[in-house]
Amino acid sequence: MTPQLLPLLLLLLLAGLPATLPAPPTCYSRMLALSREITSDFQSLQATEPLEACVRYLPRLYLDIHNYCVLAKLRDFVASPQCWKVARVDALKDKVRKLYTIMNSFCRRDLVFLSDDCNALEYPIVVTTVLPDHQS
Repeated sequence: MTPQLLPLLLLLLLAGLPATLPAPPTCYSRMLALSREITSDFQSLQATEPLEACVRYLPRLYLDIHNYCVLAKLRDFVASPQCWKVARVDALKDKVRKLYTIMNSFCRRDLVFLSDDCNALEYPIVVTTVLPDHQS
């Protein structure tokens, strides 16, 4: 190695390569991200497809991967016969099926269920923040 290449190599090593590589997604982060994506897609579907009568009859999809009842909720949604001709619903059912498979097979050991309250998945508690009145 020539002495002229040494400073260039040192500069490339110090400036060009990141000190740490990002960690790959974990089972938990993948489940959490996919459940949020499914919930968002379901809400979007309800807002944009109100003319499709079948969308109103689909089981609700408020997902909490820490609730044991979520597995039954996912199964029920995939098995529901409504909207079998609507492409967006089919795509959503594919995502739900994928999440169920991940939760029930690949990441089963990583799951920790903190609740088994099935009503919480039907009627989620909406958290609102009320600002106090500013009195003069």
